[in-house]
Amino acid sequence: MRLEEITPKNYEAALELSVRPDQDDLVEPVVKSLAEAFVFSPYAWPRLVYDGERLVGFVMAFLDIPWNEARDPSDRRSGLWRLAIAADAQGRGYGRFAVEAVCQEIRARGGDRAYVTWEPRAGGPEGFYLKLGFRVTGERSGGQTVGVLDLPA
Repeated sequence: MRLEEITPKNYEAALELSVRPDQDDLVEPVVKSLAEAFVFSPYAWPRLVYDGERLVGFVMAFLDIPWNEARDPSDRRSGLWRLAIAADAQGRGYGRFAVEAVCQEIRARGGDRAYVTWEPRAGGPEGFYLKLGFRVTGERSGGQTVGVLDLPA
């Protein structure tokens, strides 16, 4: 497994990536993520997940983004912004690999915590994130649950 940057050669395949229909409300389409990556380019870190030559997922991190400037202008965070594993590739460790790769990038940039948000509903990704070691912070962001994972050096 590996991550690759989005390029003119692979972006069209990235746009075709889709999750299971019952997950459509849990993750934005890749096209929206790429638009956000463009608009928020100082903070966004989008990558494609490959297994050999097969595209199996999309992951995007946020790196050192202002979290809630109105409440605390110095609160800057890094973490997982988006994760989408292709419908036919789920349950094979690609999501775990992508999250671990994001955490590795955060550590390489001097970070010691990774954040994530998720939709709190049955069938949502909460169990996945908790199994990876994230813990609920008690915060909400855009109606979503906020989780944090400590990243030891």
